[in-house]
Formats: sequence, structure tokens, C-alpha cells
Amino acid sequence: MPTDIANVTGLNRAAGAVPPHAWFAVSAVFHYLGPSFAVLLFPAVGVLGVAWFRVASAALVFAPLTKPWHTIRKADRRGRLLLIGLGACLAVMNTSFYLALDKLPMSLVAAMEFVGTIGVAAYGLRTARNAFALVLAVVGVFILIDVKWTTDPLGLFWAALNAAFFVGYIVLGHRAAKRGASGGVERLGAAMAIAFVILMPIGFVEAVRAFGSVTLVAAGIGVGICSSVIPYVCDQFAMSRLPRASFALLLALLPATATVIAALVLAQIPTLRDLFGIALVILGIMVHRPSP
Repeated sequence: MPTDIANVTGLNRAAGAVPPHAWFAVSAVFHYLGPSFAVLLFPAVGVLGVAWFRVASAALVFAPLTKPWHTIRKADRRGRLLLIGLGACLAVMNTSFYLALDKLPMSLVAAMEFVGTIGVAAYGLRTARNAFALVLAVVGVFILIDVKWTTDPLGLFWAALNAAFFVGYIVLGHRAAKRGASGGVERLGAAMAIAFVILMPIGFVEAVRAFGSVTLVAAGIGVGICSSVIPYVCDQFAMSRLPRASFALLLALLPATATVIAALVLAQIPTLRDLFGIALVILGIMVHRPSP
């Protein structure tokens, strides 16, 4: 069996072997675990340098597995536009996310990110039960994150830009997962290669500073694997088997996960109010039923 066919078959089996909610749970853990480590690298590598390492290492990991050059060559015009759009989305989203984290608390960045996902989830509502589930999740998130506003206009700009492109990632990523084989991972690999081409001239100058230290290079690669390989692959596996609205509702878990990860990595200890918010989010997820 050719290697690329074997890879697709293996990824298909992986996507179907585990419930989509389990794939999303793994994604939620790594979605903010990687950025928490990235923040610690900002002083040594620079914000844009860390963003470059994130995308470059992810593209390097995906390349032998997904063969992005084959995916791009075989795609029709509509498929190539989807890949370019998703790649641009990944490049802008990842960079603006780090630029926002450099100036704002993670809770505020997560809150602004979540606002767009509410719209995606609300657009796909079909039942009163799911509307109630969305209300529970939204209330839980806003209790949980306890947003404190900021007067930093540049930080707010980057956070808003990240939030807008995060919605684009959901929409385009869902299309890639539904249209592609292997749970859409081969399209994700192609999009990541495009994102790397876009970011190459932007973050490389800062990233060069880390090349003299094996430890910093390894840490940068680790951030890429934790932030852009594991969570995005799990997202694709979940998207391939869930309606878009259901996936968007599951994103309510991200601020809850951010609170837990921030406690473990950044020593930001959750309060009883935080725990109550997490409970509401989990209850909303349990109440929700995917539309047929």
C-alpha cells in the first residue's frame, strides 16, 4: 500500500476510533497549554519569533505525514482557495493571539475569542434544549473568566483580530474536515505549510536569536507541537464528526481549560466562583445534543 494512502487510512481509523468529544477534550488541554509555555519564551525569543517557531515546527511535523505539496497540486480551484484561506487564517490568528497575550491577561483574550464562537453556535441552533445548553455554557464562561477590562488599545486590537480569525478558523477548518479524507488532516497540513510561507519573512528575524541555544530551539518546537499539531489535529477529528454548531459550543470548554492551565503553569489559582463557572460549562455540554 502506498505510504500516503496508508497514512490517510490510519488517520481515518484514528478519527473514528475515539468519540469526537474525547478528541476535543485533548485539544482543549493543549489549546492553552502551549500558549502558557509560549508566554515564558517571549523575553528570550520575542513574540513574533515564538509565533514563527509555532507554525514552522508544526509545518515540519505535518510535511512527511500529509505531503502538503500533493494536496495543493491535486486540489481543484475551490479547494485551493480553501487551503489558502485556512493557511492565512492560521498565520494571522496565531500571530495576533501571541501579540495579544504579550499585553493582556489570558482571561480577557479568551473571553474575546469566545464571543465569536457564541455567534457560530447560536447560528446553528435547532432545538430549545440546545438553546438552553448554550445559555448555560455562556453564563458559565462569563462567570469563569471574570473579565477585567483594559485600556491598552493595541492589546485589544490584537485580541479582536485573533477573535475574528478564530471564527474563520472554525468555519474553514470545519469545511476542510468535511471535504477532506483522514478527518481533514491532509488539508490542515497543506494549510499549515501555506501559513509558514506567510510567516517566514515576519517572524524569522526574531526566531534567529534562538538558534544559538539548543534549549530555546527545543522549547520553540515544543510550543509548536503543543499549540498547533496536537490541538489542531484533534480539532479536525472532532469537526469531521460534529455539526459546526456543536463544535462551537464545545469551545466553551476552552476558557475553562485556560483557567486550569493558567493555575498549573502560571500560578493563577482559581476561586470558588471559577469552579462554579466550570460546572455550568460542563452542564451545558452535557445538556447539548448534536442536531441530526
